[in-house]
Amino acid sequence: MKIGVFIFAIAILFNSCSMNKLVIRQSSRLLDYGALALYEESDLKVAEQALASNIILLEGMVKGDPGNPKLVLLTTQALNGYALGFAEDSTPDRAKVFYLRARDLGMTILEKNKRFYAALNGSVEDLQQAMLDFGKEDIPLLFWTGFSWAGWINLSLNDPQALADLPKVQIMMQRILDLDETYFHGATLLFFGSVWGVKPKLFGGDPEKAKEFFEKNLQVTKGKFLLTYIYYAKYYAIKVMDEELFNQLIDKVVTTPADVLPEYQLLNVIAKEKAQNLLQKKEDLF
Repeated sequence: MKIGVFIFAIAILFNSCSMNKLVIRQSSRLLDYGALALYEESDLKVAEQALASNIILLEGMVKGDPGNPKLVLLTTQALNGYALGFAEDSTPDRAKVFYLRARDLGMTILEKNKRFYAALNGSVEDLQQAMLDFGKEDIPLLFWTGFSWAGWINLSLNDPQALADLPKVQIMMQRILDLDETYFHGATLLFFGSVWGVKPKLFGGDPEKAKEFFEKNLQVTKGKFLLTYIYYAKYYAIKVMDEELFNQLIDKVVTTPADVLPEYQLLNVIAKEKAQNLLQKKEDLF
């Protein structure tokens, strides 16, 4: 009798866990619509509050269904968005925490590929070979995990570990570039432009290569993705001390309506905020 009760209790517990996962997975479509609405938001305060709330909600749902790649992807996007839009410029230490949370969460899915997991601590050649296991369907999670890792590195350039990690991120991003350079408004092109621009020439930096990537991105996005001009200004114009180009790039962000890209209006509004931050620092930059 006792054994029967125990088995019944286990069955109820198992079914309860399964039901929880089912409810969570059925909610994912609503979360997709919520993400679309957030990208269209034009008010930064509303967006910041919504992202903060969504992060808590999403991380709670991930705890209920930790192996759900769609939930993990949405959560990494939310963490990256908050770090980029609402912490990076004002509180970089907080941004680093959000970037690391996003990276580590994305890795929980990517590291299920055993060759990739092993190659992270192997040679460059090992990681390049492991990346061939990932195809176009893997681009979103690869990108947002790599983006968060790169965001942390960019804010941690005095940390030897960050510099040691950069080649790994470059290999991940190169795979995305090879598969689809247009993904998320050509953001991988912005990554490589930034890498070539941020590195000193002594360590392999090349401002002209950076410029090529930024110009390629402008072609891909037809100049509608305003963050391109921000990265172009920060990682090329400032690096080569071209104040005239800097002014042109920032002016383009300031004067272009954010809704030139209505489905991603929030990112253009964030670009405008970053443009104002750069203008305030201009005297120190040139």
